[in-house]
Amino acid sequence: MPKMKTHRGAAKRVKRTGSGKLKRDHAYTSHLFANKSTKAKRKLRKSTVISKGDFKRIRQLLANIK
Repeated sequence: MPKMKTHRGAAKRVKRTGSGKLKRDHAYTSHLFANKSTKAKRKLRKSTVISKGDFKRIRQLLANIK
């Protein structure tokens, strides 16, 4: 059986925190800012932790990420 490869697309988008959770950036941050409120744009700047359900799915793609 060959080794499992890390999904490089997922690895570029996700980082692991010190406690082992997965951190990601928000979507909707590239354009159309005139339609978004200042509060919404400010909240989109910060990264967030991946939800519990998605964590189970993405963990398989990132088997080798420290």
